[in-house]
Amino acid sequence: MEALAALARNCIVTLLCGCALFAPSLAAEEADDVATGTRLAELLRAARNVLSNYQSLINDPAIGDKKLDGERFTAEAIALYGERTGHPLISDDLGDRDRKLLQAQVEAMREVVNEEQDDINRPGIGFKGFVPAIFARLMNEKFAVKAGNEALVRVTAPEVLVRNRKSLPDAWEARVINEVFSDPQRPKGELYTEVTQVNGRPAFRMLLPEYYTESCLSCHGSPKGEIDVTGYPKEGGKAGDLGGAISIVLFK
Repeated sequence: MEALAALARNCIVTLLCGCALFAPSLAAEEADDVATGTRLAELLRAARNVLSNYQSLINDPAIGDKKLDGERFTAEAIALYGERTGHPLISDDLGDRDRKLLQAQVEAMREVVNEEQDDINRPGIGFKGFVPAIFARLMNEKFAVKAGNEALVRVTAPEVLVRNRKSLPDAWEARVINEVFSDPQRPKGELYTEVTQVNGRPAFRMLLPEYYTESCLSCHGSPKGEIDVTGYPKEGGKAGDLGGAISIVLFK
């Protein structure tokens, strides 16, 4: 009787979960996907932070050659990634997929910074417009070309906050932002994952919320409607408000 009861329980689990025998492997695969997505997001964040730290130098009209080329930039982004995560970007135990995707990110950021050298080093001009948001979009577009068959990375935001229409959330991202991230009971900063379809292909999707910090408020803070240095009206945001999200797609 106990054996029959156990078999019945297993059948119920199989019906509910699809196939109980494969549940452990599916859980392991999802954990791997979360780890990969987190690495991609953290490297992007590190690169944006490096660019943010160099805004004063980039926008200094009195200095020509800033000596901030792609090699220097990527080295600093990789170093910052290591400081923040406590792990080297590339380690011996890293899988082939992660190595390929992280290298594609590094190459993308290097190319973007090198292609912007004329503007970065242009003397006599202050604000260059090469801000972290622009850099991230350009970097992610290059990454898509290099790794689009395997992965996509983009930065989006609640629709009312999107300044560049290329960054508008798709239906899945909008649903997660509006229904999941807006839930006051949900722990702040908790990522969301789901296996779904992207461009007709099965894919693991991951969305990581991002919140305004004090450094964001010079462009996105108060007074609402005032034109900021980039030429856009400020959103009136406060530190801690949801300001955007990093969206990761890993194709199956």
